Amino acid sequence: MSNSSSITEFLLLAFADTRQLQLLHFWLFLGIYLAALLGNGLIITTVACDHRLHTPMYFFLLNLSLLDLGSISTTVPKAMANSLWDTRTISYWECASQVFFFFFSISAEFYLLTVMSYDRYVAICKPLHYGTLLGNRACVHMAAAAWASGFLHAVLHAANTFSLPLCKSNAVDQFFCEIPQILKLSCSDAYLREVGLLVLSACLVFGCFVFIVLSYVQIFLAVLRIPSEQGQHKAFSTCLPHLGVVSLFVSTGMFACLKPPSISSPSLDLVVSFLYSVVPPAVNPLIYSMRNQELKDTLKKLIQSAVSQQH
Repeated sequence: MSNSSSITEFLLLAFADTRQLQLLHFWLFLGIYLAALLGNGLIITTVACDHRLHTPMYFFLLNLSLLDLGSISTTVPKAMANSLWDTRTISYWECASQVFFFFFSISAEFYLLTVMSYDRYVAICKPLHYGTLLGNRACVHMAAAAWASGFLHAVLHAANTFSLPLCKSNAVDQFFCEIPQILKLSCSDAYLREVGLLVLSACLVFGCFVFIVLSYVQIFLAVLRIPSEQGQHKAFSTCLPHLGVVSLFVSTGMFACLKPPSISSPSLDLVVSFLYSVVPPAVNPLIYSMRNQELKDTLKKLIQSAVSQQH
């Protein structure tokens, strides 16, 4: 294969060699995918249908759920189909599309998580300025900036990656088209450009992560000044899981992009990629919503209303 234009398809990593394990993988991923669809779909429906939830926090949560649906729908259905039909192939353009949409989703999601930490910081630490700093126009601008930044990152990385000559093989050692794995197929030093872009993106992500951590530190310090132990427990039980999911997302994503080849192995790469590409979209609805009594009450009313209308 002389260059990338001669490759018409890629071979993705197979989860298992036996048919029984392939079907087990299919059902496992189907369960995770349906849980993500249900959880994020309920959040979107609940927030959109109840005007009382048309506040900055729930507006950002709705955007997060949309991005979660986008990211998990980009990778998991193809992996499920390959396991079900006992194949490993993905076309060149499917692979390019997967890289673009996945990178777009996770980039925009992380910028949105940064915005959400700022929203919580202002709400708890500067409540008197909340309406001024997070008005409707400001919220729309911040969400649009997150989506636009994700789009620009995706265009830059996808275009740069698939402009490289790929001639070593067409086997991608991952269950989806992941940029670091595609770079291994390059037979030119030009791949270093994309490595440089990945390092730059990792620096931006790390900067956002520091901002998120500092925001939560300020939140925790403010919470500790709350005289009520119940109020402290509620704030900590809400914020700590948020910070845990963000930390998992950032650490595994950066490790996948920046790990040295000497410690790379198919099983390690698979676990790391699963942790940052599949776990967050599936657990975010639980972390961000199931502890939210207002959202649960609204969802219960919507379900009761739907059931009563059928009768």
